[in-house]
Amino acid sequence: MRDFRGKRYWLVGASEGLGLALARLLSEAGAEVILSARSEEALARAAASLPGKASIVPMDVASTESVTAAAAQLPQLDGMVFLAGVYWPMRAQDWDATAAEAMANINFTGCVRAVGAVLPGMIAKGAGHVVITGSLSGFRGLPGAIGYAASKAGTMVLAESLYADLRKTGVAVQLANPGFIRTRLTAKNDFTMPFIMEPEAAARIMFRHMQSDRFKVSFPTLFSWLFRGSQFLPDWLYYRMFPPSA
Repeated sequence: MRDFRGKRYWLVGASEGLGLALARLLSEAGAEVILSARSEEALARAAASLPGKASIVPMDVASTESVTAAAAQLPQLDGMVFLAGVYWPMRAQDWDATAAEAMANINFTGCVRAVGAVLPGMIAKGAGHVVITGSLSGFRGLPGAIGYAASKAGTMVLAESLYADLRKTGVAVQLANPGFIRTRLTAKNDFTMPFIMEPEAAARIMFRHMQSDRFKVSFPTLFSWLFRGSQFLPDWLYYRMFPPSA
């Protein structure tokens, strides 16, 4: 079981919701946490609420310059967790270029930027821990999920490729794929969200996964079976199960 005492973790997207709940668990476990998000004020409140040593590095993952500047301020890290994300429900018929590009640029390309800022150093020293947050929505295309599902699929494949390259090294890579979590993002949905979880409950599952040596966890377990199993369904059946959104 991985021990976090005395370790230093950078959490990207940790000013609220799942990110802050996970930061609290890491802090309680004895880790020093560095929190990043866009709002310095929200980060300061988040850091002040944690029981252990915490600092903040404001950063916009949509900007290469911002990520580069933030990375230059970081001390040596033992691990990083990417949790940043934006979401707007969107059908192809209601295409919003600004929102679609923002989801791609923050959820996926932002992950590439943040991981790329610290991974070379971990590889050089032969030690590190990279955790990427995907989504059950990333397993296969869904109606009304233009932008979000594609961006999460990208982060998931990125994690899989990192794991394929680094699994025989000292750099551990893990992927966590949650379902619906009650946050300001899911508050935008006007449909029933099965098995919706509170951020604290989702963080506990993610933290237990981080303690383990397993690569991937998808949760809630029962709900995840639908999405994982859908990969084996023929198109005609899958798209009958997920008809176009109204």
